[in-house]
Amino acid sequence: MKLPHARAGEYGQEYCGAIYSLGEGTYYASMPSPLGESVPVGPAKQKKCIPPRYVADERGRPAILGDIHSHPWAPSPMSPGDRISATQIWSIRIQFDRACTIMKLVPFIENAKRPGEVYLRQEKRWKLVGIIRPKDKRYGLITAVDDE
Repeated sequence: MKLPHARAGEYGQEYCGAIYSLGEGTYYASMPSPLGESVPVGPAKQKKCIPPRYVADERGRPAILGDIHSHPWAPSPMSPGDRISATQIWSIRIQFDRACTIMKLVPFIENAKRPGEVYLRQEKRWKLVGIIRPKDKRYGLITAVDDE
């Protein structure tokens, strides 16, 4: 959130990165990058950021597990564009906003019959807050889960 315009609200910049492993049991995050044009669209709060397709790390051969991206405003739940199946590349998507609200999507792209899962980070734990039913994956529609 210290990168240029990362906290600038509606006229800010969204940044993307990758979560990857070198196979030794440790996970890393790539350097965040806009990987796209800065798009000041005003109150619609739509930004462009293209998740990386590969990571170069001189320590070894990276295996990408997920992508991360920021939103320069808050509150900012995961947008429909972030949830639709057409935008899913990796097995995990992490999104955070300028207030450090963190969400995780596990789309289960390899299994069309399994619902996607949407989590919210609360008190150092992931709380399941919704699912994306198989018939809704195309549209990224979330069905809330009951608090138990």
